[in-house]
Amino acid sequence: MSVYATILPLIFLGLLGNGCFLDNNDCYGKPLCVENNMERKNEFFFCCCEGNMCNQNFSWVPQPTTKPTEPSVIHELEPMPNAKQQAITLALLIAIPILLTISLFSFWWLYRRRKLGYFNEIPTLEPVPLPQPSPNLGLRPIQLLEIKARGRFGAVWKAQFKNEIVAVKVFPIQDKQSWQTEQEIFKLAHMDHEDILHFIGVEKRGDNLQAEFWLITAYHEKGSLCDYLKANIVTWPEMCRIAESMARGLMHLHEEIPANKADGYKPAVAHRDFKSKNVLLKADMSACIADFGLALIFHPGKPCGDTHGQVGTRRYMAPEVLEGAINFTRDSFLRIDMYACGLVLWELASRCTVQNGPIGEYRLPFEDEVGLHPTLEDMQESVVHKKERPLILETWRKHPGLSSICDTMEECWDHDAEARLSASCVVERVATLGRALVLNSTTLIRVDNTNEIITTKESSM
Repeated sequence: MSVYATILPLIFLGLLGNGCFLDNNDCYGKPLCVENNMERKNEFFFCCCEGNMCNQNFSWVPQPTTKPTEPSVIHELEPMPNAKQQAITLALLIAIPILLTISLFSFWWLYRRRKLGYFNEIPTLEPVPLPQPSPNLGLRPIQLLEIKARGRFGAVWKAQFKNEIVAVKVFPIQDKQSWQTEQEIFKLAHMDHEDILHFIGVEKRGDNLQAEFWLITAYHEKGSLCDYLKANIVTWPEMCRIAESMARGLMHLHEEIPANKADGYKPAVAHRDFKSKNVLLKADMSACIADFGLALIFHPGKPCGDTHGQVGTRRYMAPEVLEGAINFTRDSFLRIDMYACGLVLWELASRCTVQNGPIGEYRLPFEDEVGLHPTLEDMQESVVHKKERPLILETWRKHPGLSSICDTMEECWDHDAEARLSASCVVERVATLGRALVLNSTTLIRVDNTNEIITTKESSM
């Protein structure tokens, strides 16, 4: 490879080539001889190229010596979002907080429903003890003495108010609604009845999360019918007295009473958790009905309201309640109470001394069929599908009065709700039955000292 370099003087308009360089880095890769300088050096132009006779033709292409000004950099602007994108963004900004709020409310509502329980069941057995209530803060000077019973909605205390012994039912803050429902029932007109627990007043104790709600009523030392039957048996006169007063209290609760000069209008009320645990015994062995935390008031011309049909204690639920097939009418709810009334009559009969045979230990309704802690499915299988009812012993049928009670309880717990007896029918039957048989048993005691047992059906009923 040859490298040629030429120094050319400017003679008129001609160009002269001259000379070769053996090696020059400036010549590599240049096939043409081109001068780029604007000015001549010592009257000569200089060019350099690579290749044989590459300097035969010379070109002068002057280039400016100053660096060209760099063009200003134009930054590409980001495209502006269009109207649709802006609308979507705005909608998301609004929708996300709303969805979060709805989700939080839904979780709270589900938690509240779960806490209250789908069936709002009040356990028959003693639950875990509740914490001690807060100290007295004023209002009535009430001193809590001892806990007598515990249930789903709180603890019942024996308490002293001045010189009187009273009962105080203490509701925790989460069960405020039940406290409000109970006092609403007690404050209805005509509710001051001998077979309804006597109401004294209500109070709120404490503030904020430490608040408690007190329901103050009459105190009955014998406690509930359920607890009494666990430890005691009853004679025929006692059984009739308990059954009649219990049914009369239920009849008064169910009754719609018009207003008079002394009291206002009393609507019909369904208890919805009738059971032996919610029947209290007075000192004279008459009964009164208590615990109206689930009760339902039927105002004329108004719907039942936002209520759930499946409430109460599973063991005492009527077939239509277990099936979830309730007609939301007044009569339907009253018949549900009557089904439970039949079960309580069975509890009484099972512990009555007039049965012709040994008296067994106290057992809850359906305890033999489903045990002590039945599930909803257990009760559905037994009551709805198998149509089982508590066993009536043949020894009960040998006593004319007890046999009539058995007929009454069977008509109360009939599978067909419309075939069940009303509370007023039960009152009439038991009242008539009790009067006739007590007179007859007195005659027998005077004649042969056989205590109170009636051995024949010769008595008039």
